[in-house]
Amino acid sequence: MRIAIVNKDRCQFKKCSLECIKFCPRVRTGDETVVLGEDGKAVISEELCVGCGICIKKCPFGAIMIIGLPEELDDPVHRYGQNGFALYGLPTPVEGKVTGILGPNGVGKSTAVNILSGNMIPNLGGTSTTWEEVLEIYSGTGMYDYMKALMEGNVKVSQKPQYVDNIPKIAKGKVSKLLERTDEKGILDDIVLKLEMGHIQDRNISDLSGGELQRVALAACVCRDADFYFIDEVSPYLDIYQRINAARIIQELADTSAVMVVEHDLALLDLLADTVHIIYGVPGGYGVVTHPKSVRVGINEYLKGFLPEENIRLRTEAIEFEEHPPREQKDIPTLLEFQQFTKKYGEDGFELVVGSDTLGSKIKQGEVIGIVGPNGIGKSTFVNMLAGVETPTTGSLETDLTIAYKPQYLEGDYPLRVRDFLRSINSRFGSSYYQTEIIKPMQLEELMDRMLPELSGGELQRVAITACLGKTADMYIFDEPSAHLDVEQRARATKVIRRFAENNNVTAMVVDHDIYMIDMISERLIVFNGEPAVHGEVHGPFAMRQGMNMFLKNLNITFRRDEETRRPRVNKHGSKLDREQKSKGEYYYSRG
Repeated sequence: MRIAIVNKDRCQFKKCSLECIKFCPRVRTGDETVVLGEDGKAVISEELCVGCGICIKKCPFGAIMIIGLPEELDDPVHRYGQNGFALYGLPTPVEGKVTGILGPNGVGKSTAVNILSGNMIPNLGGTSTTWEEVLEIYSGTGMYDYMKALMEGNVKVSQKPQYVDNIPKIAKGKVSKLLERTDEKGILDDIVLKLEMGHIQDRNISDLSGGELQRVALAACVCRDADFYFIDEVSPYLDIYQRINAARIIQELADTSAVMVVEHDLALLDLLADTVHIIYGVPGGYGVVTHPKSVRVGINEYLKGFLPEENIRLRTEAIEFEEHPPREQKDIPTLLEFQQFTKKYGEDGFELVVGSDTLGSKIKQGEVIGIVGPNGIGKSTFVNMLAGVETPTTGSLETDLTIAYKPQYLEGDYPLRVRDFLRSINSRFGSSYYQTEIIKPMQLEELMDRMLPELSGGELQRVAITACLGKTADMYIFDEPSAHLDVEQRARATKVIRRFAENNNVTAMVVDHDIYMIDMISERLIVFNGEPAVHGEVHGPFAMRQGMNMFLKNLNITFRRDEETRRPRVNKHGSKLDREQKSKGEYYYSRG
């Protein structure tokens, strides 16, 4: 079975000098495989297309995909017009359960949610359909009752959006006023306490940080009285402490309702979900929803890249985790060494204490250091002092290092094409090394002619990481590079940053709250602790085991290694393994 996907935004059929119709081999037989649609764009006849791929290679705008589908796929649940994206299957909401959705960006998660929310009627692959036809398709399945309730308007939905950065554009005024309008269950005070939001109640929404906006969005969602809650990526901008609090709140929702969660932080998804649907396919082309799987089985199959039940290979290589932290190598030159220094803002303001007053801290050349700790603890202050933007209040930090910095909050308002933006940063933009080692693995080829303001959060994140690596520097610092990236994109970004540091003998620091990414990318660890917005302390760098034990002990949680994939998994609080590891002081994972 074959489908053709034509990106209508890219197709320039009327103006294109290499009109794809001229190159199709079926033209010689008199068949009109490619014709002009009513909108002036190309339309490909899927019945006549032989899948030769010539039109794909000839199209200068990258607007065409010809996709061979697995034979067992029948009619789609929904398709966006002829040659448009197609979704096969739907995840199933289950009352009393948290259902996870795991898959790459662009394979139909938003389409599935719009259908399950009743915002759109699935067209079953045609131009239009009725609820009666939909019910007939689902007759005798577990989805029938839910679809019938949707048709009758008996499903009330509450949804947390993916991109919380857009909230200030549509909501104005104080946080307290916004949340009071959503408090349909009378639980606002309790939620504000659990999410530690009391200090922002009198703040204007326009003045909130990304993490504060994320918590406001979650609070507004859970305070509504609904039958079906949909949580789209709760982890971006939240630290690990806040993510665990959010997970507990989401689990409480499932006591009386159906909850569905899209999440790319696998440690968080593993912690909060009861079952998981995997969505696979071609981003922008089609998506297929699997039957529900147990969370452990689903995540492991996704990481391995093979779905045995569906007999589908997602990727050629598995996403792997090192069972033992990398050993520290000897005889590596020191890039930066410092004793204790502090930074204090005002008499009663925030104070950051860095390092030990007796032992010097050393940053080595060519290593990748992970940085962990809560928000508001001074990580940005530390980075600014390394870069020479700020100076210590006491002690000294003498350095002439050149720092390349990718900030946490990204700006994409520049009216530039991605290609022109990256070229303006890096004169080596066109080199084979840059294209092979960075552009291609970061999957930026198809974004090159897009304008920066048009990019999604995940696309902008990939461009920002690439831009940072395009600068010439002694040290590269990435602040939360995992935000808005799916699991595979995070794995690719991790590999790109590590290879870049190794190949160019430069140092990289990665600030992130995704334990999986920190586990995969870090050779050593710097740990921040203290009281957010009051005082912070910087310890390390440590070997991974020592650093993670310190960090997780502050969290009062323990991790174990999955027997199959060796990925970190959070132990259930108070479980036998949790108690055993705490008694041994092994919070990171048991040595076995």
